[in-house]
Amino acid sequence: MACITALTLGGRLPMPVLYLYLAASLAVFITYAKDKSAAQNNEWRIPESTLQLLSLIGGWPGALIAQRRLRHKTSKASFQLVFWATVILNSSALVWLLTPSGTRLLRSILQP
Repeated sequence: MACITALTLGGRLPMPVLYLYLAASLAVFITYAKDKSAAQNNEWRIPESTLQLLSLIGGWPGALIAQRRLRHKTSKASFQLVFWATVILNSSALVWLLTPSGTRLLRSILQP
């Protein structure tokens, strides 16, 4: 998250990208907390695909914090494999946004 903040403050990424990461991270942290509570109370669980999708769209920093702080989804190897794949995919997309073609696409999306 520090890297995204630095890139935004340095003018390399537009502010909405930082807002997306912050909002997605908060949403995924809350979702992990709800799933952890449901697991402890033997209630309906949030699908793993939902947790992974939130990570993929930019919530992985919040997911990483939730995994560590809540001790949730840290020991399931198959989940961790997919989680780290989402981190790599999201980070790769972020790096691509820093290229000239990625920057053009991002500007075209954000400008009316």
